[in-house]
Amino acid sequence: MPDADEKAVRLGHPSYVWRFGQDRRLAMIARYAPFEGRRILDTGCGLGMYVGAFRRFSSEVYGIDIALDRIAQASRELPNLQVASAERLPFEDGSFDVVLSHEVWEHVQDDRAAADEAVRVLRPGGRLVVFVPNRLWLFETHGVYWSGEYHAGNIPLVNWLPDALRNQLAPHVRAYTGRQLRALFDGLPVHLVVHTQVFPGYDNIARRRPRVGRILRALTYTAERTPLRVFGLSHLLVVEKK
Repeated sequence: MPDADEKAVRLGHPSYVWRFGQDRRLAMIARYAPFEGRRILDTGCGLGMYVGAFRRFSSEVYGIDIALDRIAQASRELPNLQVASAERLPFEDGSFDVVLSHEVWEHVQDDRAAADEAVRVLRPGGRLVVFVPNRLWLFETHGVYWSGEYHAGNIPLVNWLPDALRNQLAPHVRAYTGRQLRALFDGLPVHLVVHTQVFPGYDNIARRRPRVGRILRALTYTAERTPLRVFGLSHLLVVEKK
């Protein structure tokens, strides 16, 4: 596998275009962690899509990512970006009002350390917003390894397999049960604000088949207000530092 492709598999594909799905998630973040005039950190910022969006509301927005090429590209247009890992944030304790981790912890080496660091750099009363893949979503969106080869795409039912089988097929990425995600905060000085699940933006489907996209959005976004939300694409968890 070429180096660029291998990196994308390990670290995830960054967002290149801001679309409906990103707008929807930005609104979710704002609902639970207002960012007007706040000091904000995006851990695993990729090409800086959310950093740029936050800068419409605050000049004190920072981003880190482990990939040098992504930081170099994003820094052409955005300030306050640097190369660092989510497990070792280069900031002092209590530096931020809001910390975002958007579909990042599934890729890090030590997700508990990433949770520790995110909470450490929060100010008292500050909020951490986390999106990670949901184990109950019907598809593994990061592809799988089969017979020693990587196969990209949305692979059905992989995440519903027992851990031993699931981790053989997708050793490069985690998917979380609700209990596993909440356990990352055991013993940390936070309290839970919200934990729910959200469905996709369906941007690619909506572009190719607008009517189908509208139907999927209407049905599944209604399901987010019912117990069926547990089958959503991602967990959305927000904690507040005590």
